[in-house]
Amino acid sequence: MNKLFRLACLLLFILATASMRGAGPKDYRYTTVPNDPLKARIYTLDNGLKVYMTVNKEKPRIQTFIAVRVGGKNDPAETTGLAHYFEHLMFKGTNHFGTQNYEAEKPLLDQIEQQFEIYRKTTDSVARKNIYHVIDSLSYEASKLSIPNEYDKLMTAIGANGTNAYTSFDVTCYTEDIPANQVENWAKIQADRFENNVIRGFHTELETVYEEKNMSLTRDPRKVYEATLSALFPHHPYGTQTVLGTQEHLKNPSITNIKNYYKMWYVPNNMAICLSGDFDPDSMIAVVDKYFGSLKPNPNLPKLNLAKEKPITAPIVREVFGPDAESVALAWRFPGAASKEAEILEVVSQILYNGQAGLIDLNLTQQQKTLSAYCYPMSMSDYSALMMQGRPKQGQTLDEVKDLLLGEVKKLRNGDFDEKILEANINNFKLNQLYRLDSNGARANWFVQSFVNGSDWADEVNQLNRISRLTKADIVAFANQYLEDTNYAIIYKRQGKDPNEKKIAKPTITPIFMNRDAISPFLKDIQGSQVTPIEPVFLDYSKDLSQLKTQNGIPVLYKQNTNNDIFELTYLFDMGNNNDKALGTAAQYLEYLGTSDMTPEQVKSEFYRMACSFSVYPSSERTYVELSGLNENMPAAIALFEKLLADAQVNKEAYANLVQDILKKRKDAKLNQMQNFSRLTTYIVYGPKNAATNLLSEAELTDMNPQELVDRIHGLNGFKHRILYYGPRSEQDVLALLAKEHKTPAMLKDIPTGNDFNEQLTPKTTFYIAPYEAKQIYMTQISNRGEKFDASIEPARQLYNEYFGGGMNSIVFQEMRESRGLAYSAWAGFNRPSYLKNNYLVMSQIATQNDKMLDAIKTFNDIIENMPQSEAAFKLAKEGMTARLRTERITKMSVIWSFISAQYLGQDVDSRIKLYNDIQGMTLKDVVDFQTSRIKGRTYNYGILGDKKELDIEALKKIAPVVELTQEEIFGY
Repeated sequence: MNKLFRLACLLLFILATASMRGAGPKDYRYTTVPNDPLKARIYTLDNGLKVYMTVNKEKPRIQTFIAVRVGGKNDPAETTGLAHYFEHLMFKGTNHFGTQNYEAEKPLLDQIEQQFEIYRKTTDSVARKNIYHVIDSLSYEASKLSIPNEYDKLMTAIGANGTNAYTSFDVTCYTEDIPANQVENWAKIQADRFENNVIRGFHTELETVYEEKNMSLTRDPRKVYEATLSALFPHHPYGTQTVLGTQEHLKNPSITNIKNYYKMWYVPNNMAICLSGDFDPDSMIAVVDKYFGSLKPNPNLPKLNLAKEKPITAPIVREVFGPDAESVALAWRFPGAASKEAEILEVVSQILYNGQAGLIDLNLTQQQKTLSAYCYPMSMSDYSALMMQGRPKQGQTLDEVKDLLLGEVKKLRNGDFDEKILEANINNFKLNQLYRLDSNGARANWFVQSFVNGSDWADEVNQLNRISRLTKADIVAFANQYLEDTNYAIIYKRQGKDPNEKKIAKPTITPIFMNRDAISPFLKDIQGSQVTPIEPVFLDYSKDLSQLKTQNGIPVLYKQNTNNDIFELTYLFDMGNNNDKALGTAAQYLEYLGTSDMTPEQVKSEFYRMACSFSVYPSSERTYVELSGLNENMPAAIALFEKLLADAQVNKEAYANLVQDILKKRKDAKLNQMQNFSRLTTYIVYGPKNAATNLLSEAELTDMNPQELVDRIHGLNGFKHRILYYGPRSEQDVLALLAKEHKTPAMLKDIPTGNDFNEQLTPKTTFYIAPYEAKQIYMTQISNRGEKFDASIEPARQLYNEYFGGGMNSIVFQEMRESRGLAYSAWAGFNRPSYLKNNYLVMSQIATQNDKMLDAIKTFNDIIENMPQSEAAFKLAKEGMTARLRTERITKMSVIWSFISAQYLGQDVDSRIKLYNDIQGMTLKDVVDFQTSRIKGRTYNYGILGDKKELDIEALKKIAPVVELTQEEIFGY
């Protein structure tokens, strides 16, 4: 009977979780899982294609991910980087789009492929140069027949956002966010791309990949990551090769190998389409089957038969060098992402570090024993790892940081932690799941990870139930089994020149034809297709949020959350570091303070237990005092938050440590490339005196009485401010809670007058050069004529930006990257001010090799000054903007922030209303007129961050005066 009963139950379960639903003439079987918060449907087409769906009607858009279960680990050892490079080539079109005449183009593409095979086997430098010249000549001829970036034109035409892709070791994933009424066009385009890819524009795209590789050479975190994998996985591609590949392999590519790779892996039984958004599942699966159902599977998918990694019996030591500040990393190896061990590791990592109340948080960060310390799980399909990292304080060695990190692991093994943290973990996992469910991107990405890692969806759905049953004894046993004192890798990140870094000289590339006005029949069909229009929905600030007041008159902006149990509460002060340069330091100090009856550790632990968090963040113009988390705990959280603000207690020892840490972080900032470029950009906009340099000096920090900082914290609520609330509670409940807990004086103080750091005008062109030793420069050019906000020009400004400097279909992207291979990233625009007191700025940015600087400047100047004109490109820009405006929805807390941003510019209506109405009648002439009147003939301040030894400064001086800056000048210390 028991056996029969079990069989009956199994049959009922199958019937409950597998439905036969009509979708036109064909029925589709799908599986579901009970109690699934996504209510996901999972289909498998006849050719093996997996389709994951979850419906979310919040806005009329759909997040689409197309995941191919292949990545860097599948690269042939002799051509590493292939998976990532092919990801780029998937944007080049097919035999149906991206070409004007494929029959005429194909022989030239075949010759290019043959020449690259000769090139990669040739070692003589002169011969290689001659072969590359032939490749360049053939590519130039082939480009006369191609239509570069037509895939991006297709996506623009249907109103897609987020056109992109990414490659990891385990997956290559292609992303689009599309309007809900464009499903059929999207499926038609994607199916053609995956079935009929054509490799064109190869050598210019190769330069883009080189640039991405160059960028990685100054990314020390990436070096640490790669060194960690190399130590943990000596017999697996995770450790023996990298996703970006070697410089040698990138310089010797094989189109033939790439084609074979594409045919082998890009097949439906190795792919998943993951969807979240506003659609009907029955109609959606019929469309997917219509376009993807004919793709041919590969019944002989290869499997990686790799030797199992041997146990680590002694610490594996690695060193990496680079420009950034020193750090140390520890890592332990675990089974793959779908394993029980990887699941437990998620809990273990939260006990060690969760940003609030983990062992590392309370014992190292809170007690200021390191400059920074953290850990996180790193999940991959075949193996996982626990990564721990730390940065030393001034005078501290990397081995001292290592010993501190190992000390926290030992506490875990010994069970030296409060068992209550397990319950707190569950609350925070619930909170994180609510955030995940609130985003189409996060929902669809959950599907991607499940597919790639091979996990059962039922296991994903029920994970929270399983981990909630874990006990302290389970955690201790797990830690003793896997986190030993000997079975880890340690990577010392030292400051200095990387001995493995190689310079890649730029090749000679003839700019390819852009054929902007050429349109394939495929694109014409998409543009001419009829879809049911979606009417735009704009904000009405009088209806879409409530403007309330507390008992003592503080304005409250209220928006109800009807989706989930998360609340966000913000006290917004229109003052920041410009008003009081000690505010930022006071906010940092608050992190280390307790109250008269609670230690800092107790405060952090209590917030974590409630699955709530707080922050005080002063920017230059505003201060944001924020509290968020689970709604059920809001009353207790706001009471504790207000108590901390009113009753924070001075800790002199903590302040002394904080001063030393601030000074060390300032020193470390000078070693980081992006921090240097950010400071250089601020210098170019504002001059030597600016918000970034408005800091407490070392002497001011040292001499300050910490009571002065605590007084600022205590007094913050006494200044005029607004309260912003987004959450499930009613207006009356929120006002009652604020009346009870938000303590303020009867009369609030006016905001103190601050320093106005005015943007500097650019009456003449000047180059400002700041030093940073790297193979790549970052460059910005900025023009300021003192033009104030003008609502009447906004539609023309935004349409100009869309056409000229926006996405992959813009003039800037096509000329700088697609045509010439001059930069990995490039953008430009006429930027709107955030406040009435500020000015419009023309800004651009590129990242490129040092030896491409002059070519990049010349090309950028030419296209800005003499903007190429294309009716076809303009039509696409206008269509894309219109489609996005029709389907864009501002929701949740963003409604409140939209209202505030409008107020700062003296507006009281949603600016998108005018934008949408005006652009309907605009023509290319309007964009040209805007460029002529607002852009043409401007002078610029250039900011170039690069290695002065490799920059042709004398050539720059022939263009305009050159000012060489020091780090002290751009950082202000």
